[in-house]
Amino acid sequence: MYDVAIVGAGAAGLTAAIYAGRKKLKTVLITGPNIGGETNSTNDIRNYPGYEGSGPELMKKFWEQAKTWGAEVIEDTVGNIKHTKHFTLTLSNGKQLEAKTVILAYGRERRKLNIPGENKFFGRGLSTCTTCDAPLFSNKITAIIGGGNSAVEGALELARIASKVYLVHRREGFRADEVTVDLARKEPKIEIITNHVPVEITGEKFVRSLVIEDINTKKQRTLDVNGVFSEIGWETHTAMVAGLVDTNVVGEILVNELTHTRTLGLYACGDLTHIPHKQTVISAGMGAVAALEAYRFVTVGKN
Repeated sequence: MYDVAIVGAGAAGLTAAIYAGRKKLKTVLITGPNIGGETNSTNDIRNYPGYEGSGPELMKKFWEQAKTWGAEVIEDTVGNIKHTKHFTLTLSNGKQLEAKTVILAYGRERRKLNIPGENKFFGRGLSTCTTCDAPLFSNKITAIIGGGNSAVEGALELARIASKVYLVHRREGFRADEVTVDLARKEPKIEIITNHVPVEITGEKFVRSLVIEDINTKKQRTLDVNGVFSEIGWETHTAMVAGLVDTNVVGEILVNELTHTRTLGLYACGDLTHIPHKQTVISAGMGAVAALEAYRFVTVGKN
């Protein structure tokens, strides 16, 4: 019986492990191969207090510190979580664990473009986080793919930094708020290209161009760009906790300001929650809150 089981080892999960360990909770950290989570995809971090460098190096520091405080690590994935008096976690290998509390911190998965060059240039000019990486493209030519609020708002943000922004959307109409789209249409640095889809990202070591195709004529066009931002959405997988959590319309887990889900003793933190601004520092803070709440539940018996 563990005091707390932490599912996921990104910024949120590793911070939770540090705090749980410092509180002397019997802690197990269950993680797949992607230790460090989404932060690993960022090669140049300059907005994490006290640190400037690569994402993988920062997550390595998190990882070493989490192990220092005694978390048991199981390299596996969780298939199912059930709750009766305690929580029962079934791993993909069939093994079962029991815990008094569970912290969900396994993040989310970006939707893929599924085009040539996507994997090669991810982190080399291709980004899925405008807020994170826009400052790297000062006076550069960029392209954003998508038609929702994140894409259009990202284009407006980039227009303050980059020399030019192409906004590429597969339809004529946008899902983004009309007022936001109107602002983008009025911004001289933004060129809106509708009814086009990306078909290839090209370059050498870094992105040099984006090839797009007209969905009606199939005619292709090459945009010479220094950076591409894919803002086509994310997927949050919650099948393992079906019936234990509530989600919003895009599938993110709903939590209160203390990371509580609808189930007593079950907490969620980081990018898989509905909390906006998906940033490493925010995920780390949520992981700390979740661990402290788990400690209070284990020692006091309620939150």
